[in-house]
Amino acid sequence: MAIREELRLLADRMNAKPEPIASLYAVYQFNIGDAAPIQVAFDNAKVKVLDEATESADCTLTLSEKNFRKLLADDLNATMAFMTGSLKIDGKLGLALKLQEVLKQY
Repeated sequence: MAIREELRLLADRMNAKPEPIASLYAVYQFNIGDAAPIQVAFDNAKVKVLDEATESADCTLTLSEKNFRKLLADDLNATMAFMTGSLKIDGKLGLALKLQEVLKQY
């Protein structure tokens, strides 16, 4: 399954159960391998996957497709990945930690 499609399915699950994302107001950008950047916006207890990277990202995560899939499956130790350089974070580090907490809910 394509990454965008996986993110859209995850967004649908989040929108169906918005309590864990109610206090999250941020735009995340994912730079995954050589693919075009993907942005995900959280606002007003709703999440949407943006078709183009047009927003100013509050937090940008750069990682491989393999590690991205692990992140979505809550199978990636993000702290270790960050410390070893397989996950790079630009912007607000606190938002990256919040994203990991939110993903655990779904």
